[in-house]
Amino acid sequence: MAELFAPLGLEIKTLADFSEMLDVVEDGGSFCENAYKKACEQAMFLNLPVLAEDSGLVVDALNGDPGIFSSRFSGKNATDESNNTLLLEKLADVPWERRTAHYVCEMVLSDAEGRVLAVTSGTCGGRIRFEPDGTNGFGYDPLFEVVEYHQTFGRLAPVVKQAISHRSRAARLMRQILRNGLERQHN
Repeated sequence: MAELFAPLGLEIKTLADFSEMLDVVEDGGSFCENAYKKACEQAMFLNLPVLAEDSGLVVDALNGDPGIFSSRFSGKNATDESNNTLLLEKLADVPWERRTAHYVCEMVLSDAEGRVLAVTSGTCGGRIRFEPDGTNGFGYDPLFEVVEYHQTFGRLAPVVKQAISHRSRAARLMRQILRNGLERQHN
């Protein structure tokens, strides 16, 4: 995230830079609700503006699953490997043409008082392979093929993924909103 916002010249900190932070419960019913919770609750706790995002994988043949449960698809102690294994099991009998999916990212910027200042979204379409391919990235990246590239996120170079991913698309929109706000402050 810090790389995606570096062109603005702002000081970007992650939660790892703070000795205390909230453990926000992601119990919203959508990516956007979870991003709102993380941004607003953390902003009020830290008394600073906070940019938060929630993202995951939506598989059409699974009626949108794993969706908001992407990181814990295979249970409370889920790992990337266990999530990928479960996804492949659930899609075992699904033919290639029905394995469509897309990544979603919802990004929310909150001021220090917990008021939402901006919301952006990004998606990246593709399909789920029958077996993992590549070691780049994390999560479902070795299974998620970007159709136009005929490669998985796990195989694509990081610079390409950064240019086309759901997160980078949402970040580009947020960056423009922030840039416009900064320009207005200086005029």
